[in-house]
Amino acid sequence: MNEESLTVPMMFMERASQDEERVGLRYKYLGIWRDITWGEYLANVRRACLGLVSLGLEKGDKVAVIGENRAEWLYSDIAAMSAGAVTVGIYTTSSAQQCEYVTVHSEAKFFIAEDEEQMDKALFFRDRAPSLKKIIVMDTKGLTRFSDPMVCSFDELLEIGADLDKKDPELFDRLVGQVQPEDMALIIYTSGTTGPPKGAMLSHRNIVWTTWSIGEALKIHPGDELVSFLPLSHIAERMFSVFLPIRFGYTINFTESPETVMANFREVSPTVIFAVPRIWEKYYSSIRIKMANATWFKRVSYATAEKVSLLYGKKRFSGNRIPVYLKVLRALFNAFVLYKLRERLGFERVRLAVSGAAPISPDVLRYFHGIGVPLREVYGQTEGSGPTCIHQGDQIELGNVGPALPGVEVKIDKDGEILVKGGNVFMGYFKNPEATAETIVDGWLRSGDVGLLDEKGFLKITDRKKDLIITAGGKNIAPQNIENQLKFSPYINDAIVIGDRLKFVSALIVIDEENVVQFAQDNKIPFTTYESLTKAPEIVELIDREVQEINKTLSHVETIKKFTIVPKKLYEEDGEVTPTMKVKRKHINENFADLIKAMYKGGG
Repeated sequence: MNEESLTVPMMFMERASQDEERVGLRYKYLGIWRDITWGEYLANVRRACLGLVSLGLEKGDKVAVIGENRAEWLYSDIAAMSAGAVTVGIYTTSSAQQCEYVTVHSEAKFFIAEDEEQMDKALFFRDRAPSLKKIIVMDTKGLTRFSDPMVCSFDELLEIGADLDKKDPELFDRLVGQVQPEDMALIIYTSGTTGPPKGAMLSHRNIVWTTWSIGEALKIHPGDELVSFLPLSHIAERMFSVFLPIRFGYTINFTESPETVMANFREVSPTVIFAVPRIWEKYYSSIRIKMANATWFKRVSYATAEKVSLLYGKKRFSGNRIPVYLKVLRALFNAFVLYKLRERLGFERVRLAVSGAAPISPDVLRYFHGIGVPLREVYGQTEGSGPTCIHQGDQIELGNVGPALPGVEVKIDKDGEILVKGGNVFMGYFKNPEATAETIVDGWLRSGDVGLLDEKGFLKITDRKKDLIITAGGKNIAPQNIENQLKFSPYINDAIVIGDRLKFVSALIVIDEENVVQFAQDNKIPFTTYESLTKAPEIVELIDREVQEINKTLSHVETIKKFTIVPKKLYEEDGEVTPTMKVKRKHINENFADLIKAMYKGGG
């Protein structure tokens, strides 16, 4: 089939017919992993598509989907696109008001909800959403006696579709054939760090082209396995859990719940992992704390193995020749210590590990390479269909995100902003031509990020253009670099560096609750609430020691002169973080203005 004429549903049908009997999806039910073949996958997409058409879905209509990662989410996604409609993913953590905004703004005709909780959000605003015609519920647990003419179950949708399929067996193929590469496939609503979310429009061509480009950059095999657990409404997870599997035929495993992610990893032992930096940082912190509380023999064995591995990694990343003795030592410790560690994590089969959606500390990358997990960082944005740059093959370097994907051009503007051009660049923002014109200039996507290109064409991200700090002394500081170093501490969950137009640099610190609680218990430090824990003098001293260690690695102007431990966790519903756990600086500055003001009272 001609690559230029491909659409997502065409690509999907080609995969399903080619691998009809192979396992495409897997989920856990009543303690048992259950398989869904590509043939079954196609059959359910076909019925869901025809069910939606029977209920009134037309080409160009919008279908909102909200729910945790499960097969029905994927059926809904591809079913909508197969009918020429547009999928609009909504984060499960969204409030009813946020769901209302996305549904009304996108003019969604259908609202497909995972369960009663998500359905209730639609019921809350349906009278204010004139475009909304039907609410479809995937899991009807607790709704046995519920009846509403606007609501039907996903099973009913499939039955309706099966009836239409019997009446017109050729309809599904005709619908798929009418979809064109330039047609809109998705609207991805951005997290809205600086205001209401904008709807980024991606075409079928954008998606198909990006899967090709990723395939050229990375070795992806049909026998690969991935655990899907990050929000499917985010373009990165959508790419790894929906579109790349369609392109390359690998198997997706859905976690039972957000609480069972680590256990499910151990059961599946995936070969491909995609996770955001906070997940990798959490794994790192968990390992450090568990080893600190292990038996003497395990502590010594792990500490020695870690030192050898980090030295090995340092030599490797510096480009220096690795001595024979170091290769031998690493092989021995890998066989007797590190492999067991990876096995305990469910990482023993990993050959491709990717961190994305936010910058990750080089120290975290170095650590995972040290223990034998080939972690690499991907850089991109929703407006670029996900990825722009990634380390390819064995050419992984610290401090940059590698070269542009094949077919993608990257250049640096006069003010340092990263500009991107290629088949991945989006169609624009839905119903927002002004923002589109500001973002796409002469065919180049203005990323909003600041960076540098080295002589090899490898991209280094400096910071978000709007996040750069200029001190009162006129010095430019990139806060992300400092924040990433702080978050490398097992006791720090988040850090927000402050200092724009101010006399010195300070920081708001969010503790890692699990590890700090463990520290408090081990050292018999009394506390009653989360807030009391953050104010305990021993905990403040603990964080101060961590900050001072980081200060040793910073220039004088970057040094953190003061810090304050935030007396609460950061929550998405409070507007403090995005669904992918990126800090919303504007809201943080507003919500904790008194804490920030107190740090600068009387100077420093």
